[in-house]
Amino acid sequence: MKPPGVFLRFIQSLQSLPGIGKKSAERIAFHILTKPATGEKILHSLEKVLSEIKFCSKCGNITIENLCHICSSHGRDTSIICVVEKPMDVFAIERSNSFKGLYHVLGGLLSPLDNTYPEDINIDSLIERVRTEGISEVIIATNPTTEGEATALYIEENLKDTGVKITRIARGIPFGTDIDFADDLTLTRALEDRQEFKE
Repeated sequence: MKPPGVFLRFIQSLQSLPGIGKKSAERIAFHILTKPATGEKILHSLEKVLSEIKFCSKCGNITIENLCHICSSHGRDTSIICVVEKPMDVFAIERSNSFKGLYHVLGGLLSPLDNTYPEDINIDSLIERVRTEGISEVIIATNPTTEGEATALYIEENLKDTGVKITRIARGIPFGTDIDFADDLTLTRALEDRQEFKE
């Protein structure tokens, strides 16, 4: 006997989350079904997140204000921008306590196979920031994957004529690994040992 269609659709919706396979989705779905208070708590939190969280108008990080707490801070080095793929990467680098500049969140990586092109991510706004905000260095901290490298090369090519120093985080992070999975010490060393960008 198959479970009701509405329940199967719930399992399928859970499977669309990163890192959740069929078995995990089934366990979560049955847990929520048998513990209604948990489901209500999750539903309430989800509604709050979707209604209150937005993206920083300057860097693309998540925030509840127009500007995130990093962009609005007076204690940051506003001459350096660290370019990352997603807000989770900002959290990972901040956790390492090794960077005191600003960020720029791309919101994705170039991937023609997935139909993700320059106009689909926040590259134009990065170029605009470099041209207008007195930036002296751009640290490219995209993940060491094929898509991350392609995105880094594209950014470097489009910032060449600005005269800004372009660096790439060091290779302490293994190829194919997401930055937000790296430990604090590895991230600290990768930032400290960053190198001038070379094609």
